[in-house]
Amino acid sequence: MNETDVARAMHSARQRMELVGIPDPARDASALFLAVAEDAVGSGDTMPPDIADAYERAIRRRLRREPVSHITGRRAFWMHDFIVNADVLDPRPDTETLIEAALQTKFTNVLDLGTGSGCILLSLLYEQTEAAGLGTDISDDALKVAAQNAAMVGVADRVTFLNSDWLASVEGTFDLIVSNPPYIAASEMADLSPEVLHEPHLALTPGGDGLDAYRIIARDASAHLTSGGRLLVETGATQADDVSALFHKAGLTNVAVKCDLNGKDRVVSAEKPGNGQ
Repeated sequence: MNETDVARAMHSARQRMELVGIPDPARDASALFLAVAEDAVGSGDTMPPDIADAYERAIRRRLRREPVSHITGRRAFWMHDFIVNADVLDPRPDTETLIEAALQTKFTNVLDLGTGSGCILLSLLYEQTEAAGLGTDISDDALKVAAQNAAMVGVADRVTFLNSDWLASVEGTFDLIVSNPPYIAASEMADLSPEVLHEPHLALTPGGDGLDAYRIIARDASAHLTSGGRLLVETGATQADDVSALFHKAGLTNVAVKCDLNGKDRVVSAEKPGNGQ
C-alpha cells in the first residue's frame, strides 16, 4: 500500500476541524499526529498505512468534539503527563494555582477529596518527598486511573486510594486537605463547550448553585484536620466569597483567596485553629 503524505494529511485534518468550529485546529492536528506517530519509523514526509489509519481515526474522534486528551490518553499538568480518560476530569492549568499554594508550607500527610486522576495529590507527593497521601473518590473507575498515575509518577508506595463520598469514609487527621470539587452551577452547564461535556458529569457539577461540595467540606473538614492544619479548595471564578463565608461559618481561620495567572479568584485557603486560638 502507498504511504500517505504527512503535510497533506495534516492540512486536510486542519480544514475539516476548522469547518466544525474546533478552536486552534492546527495545534490539534499536530498533537494528534505526534501521538499516533510517536514510535513510527519513516522518512518524516510520509506515514505508513497503519499510522495513516490511526491518524484518521483520531481525527474523526476529534471531529466529534472528543477532547484531544481523551484521544491521546494524556494531559500535561505540573511536572507530568497524566493518564486521563472519560472517567476523570481533565487537569487544567488553573488548578496548578492550588499546587503552588499548597506547597508554600511543608506537610507530612495530605488528603485529596474527589481525587479523580490524582493529578493534585500525586503532584504534591512528588514535590514533598517525605509526605504520604490519601485520595478519595466515589468513582471506582476514577480511582483505577489515579492508581495508574501514582505508579507513573513514582509515588505509589506513599499513597492510598479510598472510595468515599467526600469525608464519609475517611478516618484519621491530616495536616493538609485539598480538593477541586465539582462547582459548575446547573444553570451554567448549557454554556460549556462540547469537549467539556465529554468529561464525567459528577466531576463537573453537583447541580443547583454549584456550592454543595463546599458546604460538605466546610462542615466536615475540621474533624479531619490536625491543629493548625490547612484546607485548600479550588473554586469557580465567582465563588470565592461564598466559599470563604462557608469556611468562616465553620470556624476556620486565616481564610484567604488566591488568584490564578489570569487574575481570577481560584483558590480559597483556611486553617483549623491551633492551640490558644
